Amino acid sequence: MSQFTPGARPASLTLLPDLGDLLRLHPQFNAGTVTELLAHLGAREVLWASGDDPDHPLRDALPAAGITVHEGFTADWAWADAEHEQMLGFLNQFPQGRERLRRAQGAEQSLAALVTAPLDAARVLSPTFLAEVEATRAEVRAALDEGPGTRWRQRRMDDLAARLDGQSGVVVVPLDDLPALLPRLPGAALPDLGGFTPGETSRLRALADRAWQLRDQDDLNALLALLDRENGDRVTPRAELDAAAAGIHLAVGDLPGARERLERAAHALTDGQPRSLAGLVLARLGQVRDALGDRELAQRTYRAALALNHAPQVARAAAQDGLREAFVLDLT
Repeated sequence: MSQFTPGARPASLTLLPDLGDLLRLHPQFNAGTVTELLAHLGAREVLWASGDDPDHPLRDALPAAGITVHEGFTADWAWADAEHEQMLGFLNQFPQGRERLRRAQGAEQSLAALVTAPLDAARVLSPTFLAEVEATRAEVRAALDEGPGTRWRQRRMDDLAARLDGQSGVVVVPLDDLPALLPRLPGAALPDLGGFTPGETSRLRALADRAWQLRDQDDLNALLALLDRENGDRVTPRAELDAAAAGIHLAVGDLPGARERLERAAHALTDGQPRSLAGLVLARLGQVRDALGDRELAQRTYRAALALNHAPQVARAAAQDGLREAFVLDLT
C-alpha cells in the first residue's frame, strides 16, 4: 500500500491522475482544479500520457491556464481494443464465456461507481481509493485473463513506463492505469497535497460544467443569477458563461434571449481562450438564428464553426446537420 502514498519521497516524476470527461462531473475535482493543483506543484508544463480524445476537458483548460502540454508518450493501441472486442464476441457464444463476461462487467460497474461518486483531490489520490480502483482491474484480469481481455494492460504499462523512463516533471496518466504504472517507475510519486485548497478557478469551472448539464429539477433563474454575477477567468471566460446561460434560455424556449447571449459570447471570443469555446458558441448561435428564421445568416455561422482549426465533435455535428436542414427548436 505504501506505493500509493503521496509525497513519500522526493520525486523526479509526479503522476497526476486523469478522469477524462468525468472531470466535467465533479465540482471539487474538475479541469479547473487540475490547473490549480499544477500551480500548487509549481508546474508550467506537463507530459501527456492519457487518452487521445481531442475534446478532453484538459485540452481546453491547460493551454488556457498557460500550461504547456508535451505529447509523444502514448502509443497507438487501437489494435488491442479491436482484439478485446473480438474476444468479447467469442466469449458471448458460450455459457462459460458469458459467465466470465458477467464477472468482468461487474468489475467495470464497480469502477464506474467509484469514479462517479463525489470526488475531490484528496479522495482521488488516497491509498484506499487507488487500491479500490486497482482491485477492479485485478477482477477484470481474473475474469478474462491478461491479454486481449485486459487490452494487453501489462504490455501497455511496460511500454508507457519505458517511454517515461528518465523524464521529470508532471505526467498526466489515466486514473485506472496509475496504480499499475507507479511501481514501474522508481522515483516517481503522486502529488503532495500539503497546503492545497481548490480556489476560484475550480469554483468557476464547476459552475460552468453544471450549467452545461441542465436537469429537470434545476432552479433555472437561480442558475442564471449565478452565471451573471461572475466575470470569468482564463480557464472559464465570461464568453463561456454567456454561452452556458444561452442554453438555459433555450431550455425555456426564449430564442431572443439565447441569441443575445450567444452574440455577446461570439463578440468576446479571442485566440487565448479555451479552444473548444468558439466552435460551441458558433454552432449554437447558428441553430438559434435558424430557429428565428434567419436561414442565410445561420448557414454562414455554421460554416464559420466548421472552418475553425478545432471545433469539438458535438459542434461540428450540429453545424453539419444545420447546413443540411434548418434547425427547429423542439421543447416537447
